[in-house]
Amino acid sequence: MRTLRAIAVAYESIQDRILAVVNPSSLDSWSFWLTRRLVIMLLERLPAVLEATSAMAKQAPAEYRSDLVAFEQEAAMATTASAMSQTALTVMKNNAAAAELAISLAIADQRGTFRLELHGERGGQAAGIFGRAELQRILQMIRDEAARAHWLSAPGQPPISSDAETTAAKPMRH
Repeated sequence: MRTLRAIAVAYESIQDRILAVVNPSSLDSWSFWLTRRLVIMLLERLPAVLEATSAMAKQAPAEYRSDLVAFEQEAAMATTASAMSQTALTVMKNNAAAAELAISLAIADQRGTFRLELHGERGGQAAGIFGRAELQRILQMIRDEAARAHWLSAPGQPPISSDAETTAAKPMRH
């Protein structure tokens, strides 16, 4: 199993999938395709897990929890911003050719840290331990790509706008 230290994601319109590259530009890189089904499931379930495991949210009255969770997410984006870098398009294209379909993505709370584990259809695996802020950053990166793919809007509804859509596609990694 590969140790997940960094991840880059980019929506690929031809595949209608999100390409995720584990440890880009590294000898132990691995790439996989995230399907709409897997991404939507992640985006629906993970925020509730993050809220339920937030020490701040647990201490706050119910009417303020969503505000605290939003504040915590904004703080996570600010604290992880310096770890972000742009991944070269050639790295993404080279990894796309060898990408395998992700069949499962699991996140386990480990008392203050989270284990993120990915499994591919051909047996590829990667796992990493992340702090709360890093996991929120990864979730935001995936959410941005899902918005770019227009996966977050209901059928017949205009797409949800995102800051990510207003800029050119830039594969980013954390």
